[in-house]
Order: sequence, then structure tokens, then C-alpha cells
Amino acid sequence: MSTTQVAERHASLAAGFEELKGRPAFSAGGASEGRIAAFERFSRQGFPTTRDEEWRFTNVAPIAELRLSPAPEAKADSTLVAGLLPLGQDAVTFVLVNGRLSGPLPRLPRGVAVRTIANAEAGDLLPARPEGGTAFTDLNTAFFEDLLVIDIAPKAVIERPIQILHVTVPGADPLLVAPRIVVRAGEASQAMLVETYADAAGDGVALVAPAVDVELAPAAFVDHVKLQRQNNRSFHIATMFVRTGRSSTFTSHAVTVGGRIARNDIVAVLDGEGTEVTLNGLYVGAGDMLVDTHTTINHVQPHCPSHEVYKGILTGRSRAVFNGKIFVHPEAQKTDAKQTNKALLLSDEAQINTKPQLEIFADDVKCTHGAAIGQLDTDALFYLKARGIPERHARNMLIHAFASDVLNGIRLDPVRRTTMALVEGMLELEALEQE
Repeated sequence: MSTTQVAERHASLAAGFEELKGRPAFSAGGASEGRIAAFERFSRQGFPTTRDEEWRFTNVAPIAELRLSPAPEAKADSTLVAGLLPLGQDAVTFVLVNGRLSGPLPRLPRGVAVRTIANAEAGDLLPARPEGGTAFTDLNTAFFEDLLVIDIAPKAVIERPIQILHVTVPGADPLLVAPRIVVRAGEASQAMLVETYADAAGDGVALVAPAVDVELAPAAFVDHVKLQRQNNRSFHIATMFVRTGRSSTFTSHAVTVGGRIARNDIVAVLDGEGTEVTLNGLYVGAGDMLVDTHTTINHVQPHCPSHEVYKGILTGRSRAVFNGKIFVHPEAQKTDAKQTNKALLLSDEAQINTKPQLEIFADDVKCTHGAAIGQLDTDALFYLKARGIPERHARNMLIHAFASDVLNGIRLDPVRRTTMALVEGMLELEALEQE
């Protein structure tokens, strides 16, 4: 594609960026310089191609071909919103529509403070993150028009989970939605966070490119769940950056059951001695979906364990990519890192490219990684059928067991039940009774 063609394709974004310059959000907190630099990088480099190593199995040409415009303000139907909240009203709930906070802020529990673009501080707009990024992080930096900053006070134990619902309201033209979330957990604080990404009714096309930054002070605990359930015409390319302090604990459960192309980039930096990070996930592909997971765990300090289990279930002509990297720096002695990726292929046309990766520069560590890809266990199927269980029910039980290995790690029962129901719907499984 020529430079002229690239410029023409991005003309709608360029026009949207010029329009954004005239709104207060553009320069809030001194963000204008960073926005301009990010959009200039994107304009020069464009979207990644399969010639880029990090994208060699993920062809984003269907995204690059869109003439995207920044998503306008919109409202979501209250009944729709209520049906999309996995925790109902039993949580501190924030609703973002097209990347902007919608409605009044909820009543905040003691120990939680919130800022938006209207009262953002300079540090909110430039969260700590590793050097480098992608076209999608540049688009988020250039175009986010609101943000949600959640500050958890030192020693605060937030008993009610914090729930964030992201709703995209499609338009007549393809839209760019750029949500931005910043979470800062104070020393010895505890909190649970649940994010849901979904679309309003309609068959419009949108690219949702969220950026989430999580910073944990010493001895903080954050349990994060992400549920991505967008429609099969949407694109979802998300980035999460996590930096942990001494003796802190971060757990993540990322569940993907929607989108035409869906990708999660997760980077965790274990930057305090004795910190622990768990990254788990389940992705389900059907039809022509492409689901991509890239994780990077940087062990920077000693005595830090990390755990990672990602499982995929693929049917139809769906494809998946898993690339998990663990870097152990020279100072990170006594590291204990474990990584596993397993994929279950339910059709002959489904496929996955998996690449577990270890780079170790310390000599006193315990690190393991592995990948397993296959179909349902024929011996297990035979065993169940021999005991009078019909084959359809036997397959159903084995698939549930495969998924439950990850989903059972979700602490909140309503979220776990909602997620399993979505998996069952995607794979046309019969529901099993919950204990």
C-alpha cells in the first residue's frame, strides 16, 4: 500500500484528531504534547503487519482497511446495562459508554477516591509503563476523551468489588473507542476489580482499544477479572500494564468470548522483592474468530513467584495465538516462574500458534513452561460412554472440566456463573448444574 493510500485511509482519524484539539479533554492535565507525539507515531508507522515479529500470526488488515472515526458521545439503554452487569448492584459500579463515563458516579466506599478527565492530574495521564508500545496504544493515547482513575488508600480493604462496564454503541461508520483506566493500590490495601466489555444492540463495526494501568504499592493486593464479550463484527485490541511493589500480589483472569479479532497484551513488571503475580485466562473461538494473547512477565527483583495458565477452546474455523514471555533479570535470584498454555481443538479447521518463551539471566531460579494442543481425550470419552453416558453429554462434561480449571479461580460466584454461561452459549453446550 502506498503512502498516499495510507494517508487517505487515516484521513477520518486525522480529521477527528484535529476536532479533538478544540475540546478541553485534549490538553487536560498537560496531555496535549503526549497526544500529538502518539498520533504522529501512528501516522508514520500505521498498523502492524505480519512482517512484524509480534504480529506474525495476527493479521490486522481487516482493521487497517477500516476508515475509523473517533466514537461520539452516546447513551446506553438502562435495561441493556443492567443485563450486562455480572455483579448486578452488589458492587461499586462505573459505566463507560464509547469510552466516556456515563451517569453519576456511584457512592464510593471509604478508602476509594476517583478522578476523571475533568480533574485529572498530570501523573494520571502518563502512567508508568515499559518503553515502547503499539499502534493501538498510540491510538488510545491520542484519542481517549475520558479516563477513570481509581485510587485505593493505604491499608484500605474494599469489601465490595469494583465493577466497570464498557459499552460500545456502534454507529453508521466504523468507530474507534479508546477507554483508559488507571488503578493505584496503596500500601497494604486490598481490592477486587471486574471489567466487562460489550456492545449495544446493532451490527455496527468498532475498534475498541483500551489501555489499563495498575500500580501496586508494597503489600497491596489486587484481584482483576476481565470479561470480553463483544459481537462478532467488533475488534478488540487491549493493553494492560502492571507494576508491583514489594510483597504485593496481583491476580488476573482474562476471559475472551467475543470479537472478530481480539487481542490481549499484558505486561507485568515484578519490581519489588517477594511480590507474586498470577496471569490466567480462558479464550473461546468460534466461526472465523481470531483470538490472540501476548503476555510478558518481567522478574526484576529476587524471591518473586509468578504463575500463568491460559487455556483455549476453538471450534469452526477459528484461530488463536498465544505468546507468553518470561524474562528473569540478573538480580532476580530465587525466581519461581511457571507457565502453561493448553488448547482444545473441537474441529479439524481450528488452529493455534503457541510460543512459550523463557529468557533467564540469573542462575538460582526455578522456571518451567509448556504447551499442549489436542482434541478431546478419546480414552476419557470411552470411559464415560462405557458407564452409560451418551456421547453428547460426555463431550459436554469434558469441555466443562477443561474450562472450569481456569474459571474456578474467579473468586466471585456471579462472575464465574456469567462467564460459564457465555462459554456454553458460544459452544452450544448444555449447562451443568452448579454446586
